[in-house]
Amino acid sequence: MIKVIRRIREMKKLSDRVRKRGLTVGFVPTMGYLHEGHLSLVRRARKDCDFVVVSIFVNPIQFGPGEDLKRYPRDFSRDKRLLSGAGVDAIYYPNNEEMYPDGYRTYIYVSGLSDVLCGAARCGHFRGVATVVAKLFNVVKPDITYFGQKDFQQQVIVKRMAGDLDMDVKVVSMPTVREADGLAMSSRNTYLKKSDRAKAAAIYGALKLAKDLVKTGMRSSSKVKAAMLKHMSRSGIKKVDYIAVCDTATLEEKKAIKGKTLIATAAYVGGTRLIDNIVIN
Repeated sequence: MIKVIRRIREMKKLSDRVRKRGLTVGFVPTMGYLHEGHLSLVRRARKDCDFVVVSIFVNPIQFGPGEDLKRYPRDFSRDKRLLSGAGVDAIYYPNNEEMYPDGYRTYIYVSGLSDVLCGAARCGHFRGVATVVAKLFNVVKPDITYFGQKDFQQQVIVKRMAGDLDMDVKVVSMPTVREADGLAMSSRNTYLKKSDRAKAAAIYGALKLAKDLVKTGMRSSSKVKAAMLKHMSRSGIKKVDYIAVCDTATLEEKKAIKGKTLIATAAYVGGTRLIDNIVIN
């Protein structure tokens, strides 16, 4: 039967017992309301590791003022059922007080990677992400952890943090899982009205257009971005946060598309902010 653990001390003890038996710990950090994207990470962890832990914690310090912390979708019973079916051994399910007790003051900031792309619009977001992931690594003590490519900037930051702080964990990036029309799976997709759902698919459509343009020989980042913006605008997406063509390691903007390149975007469909990206060579 799947274990549900609420306390830091209990989770640490369990991980210590598992590791003393010579077993490997695989870890998937989530904010819950799971979908097929999360489950693809869980299945990979199950394949790679002896013991699989999934955390469910809606992290308050990665939400800014006016963002959707209070209405972020939650359904623990459903999540537990899905994870039980996927063969997860333990769910780490702490509350805010356990993670951030009175007097908490320590935060982690990964400079040069945290204030670009999504970080430019969501001030402090990645400070909150890096902090909670570091805490989760300390508690769960995984050998391998899994992140989805949809949140590309997040996994770049986590890899950099783990390397810089000599954390003994391997960070594995997994492909984005998509709906039939190409929309990247996200817990926030539940916010979309039926009338906005078709528009949302245009985000991936713009990324596919960019890939096609590069295949035909276009190397100008500005021209690729202009074509993407035009595609989304024609599809009814009127508010685009950013379109970026970047180095996959440093997230620095590229004027010319050469080598391995990240093309990423964030846009609003209705009142919902959605992100997506592709990596091209």
